Amino acid sequence: MEIAIISGKGGTGKSTVCAAFVSVAQSTIAVDCDVDASNLYLIFSPSCDEEYVFVSGNHAVIDSDLCMNCGLCMSYCRFDAISSDNGLIRVSEVACDGCFLCSRICPVKAIKMIPATKSRMFAGTFRYGKMVYGRLAPGEENSGKLVNVLRNKATEYAKNFGYKTVILDGPPGIGCPVISTITGVDKVVIVTEPTISGLLDMERSYECSSKSSGQIYVIVNKYDLNMEITHVIENWCEEQGVPVVALLPYDEHVVDAMVEGMTLVEYNEESNITKLLRNAYNFIMQN
Repeated sequence: MEIAIISGKGGTGKSTVCAAFVSVAQSTIAVDCDVDASNLYLIFSPSCDEEYVFVSGNHAVIDSDLCMNCGLCMSYCRFDAISSDNGLIRVSEVACDGCFLCSRICPVKAIKMIPATKSRMFAGTFRYGKMVYGRLAPGEENSGKLVNVLRNKATEYAKNFGYKTVILDGPPGIGCPVISTITGVDKVVIVTEPTISGLLDMERSYECSSKSSGQIYVIVNKYDLNMEITHVIENWCEEQGVPVVALLPYDEHVVDAMVEGMTLVEYNEESNITKLLRNAYNFIMQN
């Protein structure tokens, strides 16, 4: 069983819900698919049993001994990645898109394309099972491909160690890494908030998820901050046939739990919000 937890925008509480679900599941594989800003490991502190280099693409390197400073590459680069510094032509790794154009047009073949190897994938053990996460280096690309690598590792762990549940903490938005996260999963949980942007992004997330995954559920976080929009969200979900499995109230203990490096379930097993999250997880697993 693969459960992906996503949100159309950042800051809705997606990772908080995911961490709580991991605690409720007890025995699971947790995958942090937000490779641009991975943070689930901060709560669970997994061991680093495996580390792999992820080649995200290529970037240009100029051989200053061969370069004749003609500036041709600089004039053709549409990413403004090439500049002149005190008479020397230099390439910004962060800005370089790895398109190979500069290496092809250089009249003296002074530019070479080398693999971008600063991104990493990590896998290890934590208190509820196995965890897999990645870090895409600044300026590097193919986040969707890295997410696919993470999911393959999680599938390998599930097969080798007998885990039946994989919980995926997805990135915000509806871009390539989100599509890689939700494609083929059994269930998708969309975490939203009672704001106009939260409502619109939830609708986009639903449209994206309905084309590539299984059953969809919605959790409204901090629902009591704007009851009017919460009702709009509930009505929209009812029209689409999407179950709203939890209305989570605003709770300052969320921050307290994070500061302590704990999930909400671990911080207070008897709190109202913990009970709501536990009931939501059990409903999702059974329906």
